Amino acid sequence: MREITSLRTQVDSWEKLYARISDSKELLEMEDDEMLEDLSKEIVLLVKEVGELEFQTLFAEKHDQADVIFAIHSGAGGTEAQDWAAMLLRMFTRWMEGRDFKVEMMDESPGDVTGIKSVLMSVKGDYAYGRLKSEKGVHRLVRISPYDSSARRHTSFAKVEVWPDVAEDIDIEIKDSDLEIQRFKASGAGGQHVQKNETAIRIRHLPTGIVVSCQNQRSLTQNQESAMKALKTQLYALAEQAQMEEIAELKGEDVDAGWGSQIRSYVLHPYKMVKDLRSGYESTNPNLVLDGDLDPFMEAYLRFLVDETQG
Repeated sequence: MREITSLRTQVDSWEKLYARISDSKELLEMEDDEMLEDLSKEIVLLVKEVGELEFQTLFAEKHDQADVIFAIHSGAGGTEAQDWAAMLLRMFTRWMEGRDFKVEMMDESPGDVTGIKSVLMSVKGDYAYGRLKSEKGVHRLVRISPYDSSARRHTSFAKVEVWPDVAEDIDIEIKDSDLEIQRFKASGAGGQHVQKNETAIRIRHLPTGIVVSCQNQRSLTQNQESAMKALKTQLYALAEQAQMEEIAELKGEDVDAGWGSQIRSYVLHPYKMVKDLRSGYESTNPNLVLDGDLDPFMEAYLRFLVDETQG
């Protein structure tokens, strides 16, 4: 029913747009000078809306309309990497807020001095996975470190993981014997206890080594449900990845299906540039990008995928 509703919405959008274009064409043919100003404004709106609908046609993969489980992990490098992970969290949060996405923090591990070690979020919005899948991989930062008294240049890494939130739509059996469950007290930044009781939970899936934790819900039961949902989503993605690798092997293709490869570089010194290493798209305004201006990179990646498929 969700798929039918989504398809009907898409068809309705195109039909309404077609009707408006037809009406505008008829009014233009009337050659009424008094209506030219209003028609000019309508044409500007139509061009914009056609562009937006054309962009949506790039969402061709199975889960592009799905919501997302989203994670950021700082790489090696201590304070530098943890600060970079926090910068990425701010960048993505600003982009999500700009699109009116609903963001729910599931788990956050603060850095030792500043920044974050990791964060896990639930993100809900139109084509959330279709857009955010472009951010999956390792993000690299080059800058003069604000934490280095010698003002030396540092390179930092952080990993972004993105899974389509399809837990409710899939049937995956998870045996209790495969789980190692730990309870602990939820804590905020700086280690302050949010609650006195052990309401936070950490689940390790023994066969795969996947670890998920959740501490931002009010009760142990809610945290466990959220953690199991995240685990189920990751297990499904892992199974899909294994299937893709098997198909590629059968076809004889040399395909790296891993999620750990570097995808984008953010250089703040000695020059300023952000470059996507897959699509080749780049910006000379890193500050704008770090403030959440990610749409051009996402669109370039989606068009890159189309070209790769057709090529």
